[in-house]
Amino acid sequence: MHPLWPFFVPPHEQDDPQIRLESAHGVRVRLTDGSTLLDGTSGLWNTNLGYGNAAIARACAEALQTASYLSTFRFESVHARRAAQALVDVTGDVYARVLFSTSGSAANDLVMKLARHYQVLGGQPRRQLVVGLRDSYHGLTYGSFSLTGEDLGQALYGVDRRLVRHTAPNDLDELSTLLAHQGHLVAAVVVEPMLGTGAVPLTDEFVRALLAARDEHGFLLVADEVATGFGRTGSLFASDRWPARPDVLLTSKALTNGTSATSAVLVSEDVARRFHDSGAVFVHGETQAGSPVAAAAVVATLEEMERLDAVALGHQVSAGLDAGIAALQRSDQRVTETRGVGCFRAVDVLGDDGEPLDPHAVGALVRAVRRAGAIVHPGVGGIQLVPALTSTPADVAELFDRVSEGLAELTASSALTVATTPP
Repeated sequence: MHPLWPFFVPPHEQDDPQIRLESAHGVRVRLTDGSTLLDGTSGLWNTNLGYGNAAIARACAEALQTASYLSTFRFESVHARRAAQALVDVTGDVYARVLFSTSGSAANDLVMKLARHYQVLGGQPRRQLVVGLRDSYHGLTYGSFSLTGEDLGQALYGVDRRLVRHTAPNDLDELSTLLAHQGHLVAAVVVEPMLGTGAVPLTDEFVRALLAARDEHGFLLVADEVATGFGRTGSLFASDRWPARPDVLLTSKALTNGTSATSAVLVSEDVARRFHDSGAVFVHGETQAGSPVAAAAVVATLEEMERLDAVALGHQVSAGLDAGIAALQRSDQRVTETRGVGCFRAVDVLGDDGEPLDPHAVGALVRAVRRAGAIVHPGVGGIQLVPALTSTPADVAELFDRVSEGLAELTASSALTVATTPP
């Protein structure tokens, strides 16, 4: 048993050379045995611009040499100020201020506190409820874990959900019923524009209902774009396409192209002004939040997004995914429903009994695709394809070749039979 305890790897699969990564470049990762894998997950949604971007690496290295650590805890740094300004500028001044954090999970904790404090400053201290969506994912720290709508063991870990509510995504009736009964107690509604679990986009109708409910009930509307930001769904942020913007936007992962444990919370002028005018101190702080290295990575990533015209590149990758998924469906009748937009897709696969794959069979499929030479992410009843925006047409074609090989391997071994025991 090695000292490293990796996340989400069952004990019997740990210490396996087939998952021991050594290096990465472009859209490929290298294992310690010298083999390489095409990464169809952008490094867990992080490396939208591919691995090893030289400009981002240079910016981080310079920051390490000139300002290895400067705090935003009771201090400001020119580096963090520069990164905050760059984020405000790139969103067209829709947002007024930026709070830095160290992960999507921690940023969601921050937002839950911010929303409740905002309501207190507005004279509504009873507004403490935070509403999320069922099957959503917002993180695994205790605050974000309570907001995560996917069942990942919250009861096991004693997560306190007394001030959290969940409603079904895209269900207008359930949302309306909840707000009719408790809308006066809601501090914020937090949604992923596309649920990362299952790649389920929010419908235009549901978004309009959320925006109207915000105006009616007075809660803050928060877009958690940890997974959907930085060109992943066809625009810089998925909420850019909403009829009106959210009050708060979270971003992480591709914010630094995966180079730094960094997240950012962008808040509207109204939110910022309420704290500023009241002289209130928001009680939150993280040792590494907004460090010079993180700030340098943020600025360099934004500059590289513009230089590469990465959003346009993502449109080309999206078209390749459209074609590849359609061809996969034609060639394999087990590939059924698909969801998602842009470079964020889910593909459902049926087992031998005609039912969607259970988690055990999904894991077997993911491993088979890995043996074929590619990394894909496990999804609900199938796999998720989340390639880098910088993937070439040949990369996308190869990804589908590897998926097809993985499916063929499982067919030959009858491993697509749905298991009755959890993994």
